[in-house]
Amino acid sequence: MFIIEKTSQVFLHMGVAFAVTYAMTGSIMTGGLAALVEPICNVALLPLHEKVWRKIKTRRLRSAHHGNCAVAQP
Repeated sequence: MFIIEKTSQVFLHMGVAFAVTYAMTGSIMTGGLAALVEPICNVALLPLHEKVWRKIKTRRLRSAHHGNCAVAQP
């Protein structure tokens, strides 16, 4: 079921990219190009996105663990 869901998501992304680009440009060629490029960019950038969020979560956990009490300095 996982493969079917992921395949469905890919086609949804491609369909939206095509529809939006075609509506904006009126070009089937440009819409098709956007439909191919958009999922490739998402796949390439997703690991970077996940890495950034892991760092954010780690910092928050460390900060909460150490109390992170700010003391006013004169």
